[in-house]
Amino acid sequence: MTKSLFDNPPLAPQPAAAVTPPSVPQPAQPAVAASAPVPASGSLTEDDLKRALPSHLRASVTPNLVNTLNQISTDPIVAENIRENFISYTAVLKDGKFKTEDYLSAVAYVSFKLMGHSNEDAYARTFPQRYAALIAKGASKKDISAYVSAFARGKLVNLVLEQSLVPTWVLNQDIHQKAINHLANLMVNANSEKVQAEAAIGLLTHLKKPEVKGGDLKITIDDNSGMREMRDMLGRLAQQQRELIESGQMKTIDVAASRLINKDEATDV
Repeated sequence: MTKSLFDNPPLAPQPAAAVTPPSVPQPAQPAVAASAPVPASGSLTEDDLKRALPSHLRASVTPNLVNTLNQISTDPIVAENIRENFISYTAVLKDGKFKTEDYLSAVAYVSFKLMGHSNEDAYARTFPQRYAALIAKGASKKDISAYVSAFARGKLVNLVLEQSLVPTWVLNQDIHQKAINHLANLMVNANSEKVQAEAAIGLLTHLKKPEVKGGDLKITIDDNSGMREMRDMLGRLAQQQRELIESGQMKTIDVAASRLINKDEATDV
């Protein structure tokens, strides 16, 4: 007997599929685990960092620090800029006792500031986890500003910021040229002869050939212990030779032909 489709028992109702809430976007992380891959393009190696850092900080260079620096930002241009600044501003580490990790944070913060970000935005990009935690616990705008201000006014941050400053004469080079062009125009086209003369004097002052100053070379020789011993030894030798010549045991020509020998040569003789 052929069974009908309606002879099959009804299927048991299936539970509704669980709905997963949309994931909350997480802030970008500045650091990665030591096992994270390092980008090949523009990345730094341990040897690069050791050559850049002062000798007393080279032991602090670890694979984790290298990966942190290479993965400092998901934006390759920003990451490259921070890496270059990390290498360029290492002079601040020679005179102070700073941790390499703190120096990296200061360089990242200053780099974001140089890109035009505000203090708070630069702080949030430098410390995304710390900033997210402050937001999560409901920290007030005043409290966040206080944390940002304390970091921005720190000694290390300002030492790095000082290294990044551009001299005003370089920064305003275009304005300097515009001023010279304006003086040249006044010198030729001004209605007043007095203005023309003042413009000419101004041009002569700012366009005169730089004065060449002779360099002062000062050479000093430190009288260290090795040099003192050598001087005393030569003095004793000269006195001994003088006494031998006076007693007739040695001729002057023999003294002139003599030479100093080191310990290895004396052993071989």
